[in-house]
Amino acid sequence: MIADVDEQALERARGTIEAELAGLVDKGRYEEGKARFLASLVRTTTGRAEFADCDLVLEAVFEELELKRKVFAELEAVVEPSCVLATNTSALSITAMAAELAHPERVVGMHFFNPVALLPLVEVVRGRQTDDDAVATAFELATKLRTRPLLVEDAPAFVVNRTLTRLLSVVLTALERGNSIEETDEAILRLGLPMAPSVLLQMVGPRVALHVLETLHEAYPDRFPLSQTLASYAEGREEIAAGEQSPLGQDEILETALVAIADEIHHLLDEGVVPAAADVDTALILGAGFPFWLGGITKHLEQAGISERMAR
Repeated sequence: MIADVDEQALERARGTIEAELAGLVDKGRYEEGKARFLASLVRTTTGRAEFADCDLVLEAVFEELELKRKVFAELEAVVEPSCVLATNTSALSITAMAAELAHPERVVGMHFFNPVALLPLVEVVRGRQTDDDAVATAFELATKLRTRPLLVEDAPAFVVNRTLTRLLSVVLTALERGNSIEETDEAILRLGLPMAPSVLLQMVGPRVALHVLETLHEAYPDRFPLSQTLASYAEGREEIAAGEQSPLGQDEILETALVAIADEIHHLLDEGVVPAAADVDTALILGAGFPFWLGGITKHLEQAGISERMAR
């Protein structure tokens, strides 16, 4: 069951699903009969009553806390107490989202990554009141979807987006100091990432990236300064806010980015967002396409001597 406020949006969703199934038939993954059967299972609605017998409902509305609270309140009025309410939020607090519900223990985060067909990570986010049943249900669903669930605690932007936003802040600062987009892209691509920062920003969407940055700035203003350049991008204007014009060399850009990533990973581990550095490595490989050959970003930071320098 798929719900939206707009019937045209639902028509587009059905069309996308049918096109995806047709592509799988063309690749020989599915027979036509199976594709037609799977397409027939898709139901759509502009209401909420149709969710009454669901075991789990996943919301993916705009990244506005009050809107998500409203959706969950509407769902709680029709679903059974045992139904898990999951959210695909990229940065908002699961705890805050569930605070006004009668059963906050059933709210859990399930943060998927774009492109979903290529990046297998799902951050399963445990809110302060999320119970083990909700977490277990989210893990089971993620596994059935052939994705890799990673349990993380409820913290702004969780693991992947928090780390990538720290990286993005370095790139934006370099642009504002006079570096070109090509220079910053080439510097970061030395890490072996599958796409340049400018391409990643367009794929994620500047508005989403700005929302994540604003959420992180509110929680950690010293480490996540606001960016007028990103705000301009989010408004559809390709304007770079000019700062002190002192461009960095590509080695300096990469070094600054790695130091920022190392620092943020240190904070993630100190806060207990995940219990081990290997969890961060897994998250960035499966959720952001960091290359396997680095041995994990934390191992690369150690081999580059950055972790040791920061520990002094």
